[in-house]
Amino acid sequence: PDCLPLQFLSYLGACDRLLKQGYEEGQVEEAMEMFQYSEKKAAEFLHLLAQFNDMGFQQNEIKEVLLLCGNQRERALEELVMK
Repeated sequence: PDCLPLQFLSYLGACDRLLKQGYEEGQVEEAMEMFQYSEKKAAEFLHLLAQFNDMGFQQNEIKEVLLLCGNQRERALEELVMK
């Protein structure tokens, strides 16, 4: 129980840093949960999500493909193009 507040503060700090990069709160929280609160993986995911979104792909498809491909940009892009 003693580490719970530390973990929570770490989570809040990570969310805050991601929000300051311009990502939406809902997306930040979802990404943090999807990647077991790994700020690095959540940041990669959010970056690629935004990038592929700008290319005109559907957000739900992007999320699915990024999870399947483990945030690997080239593989994810190939999957999205083939859909």
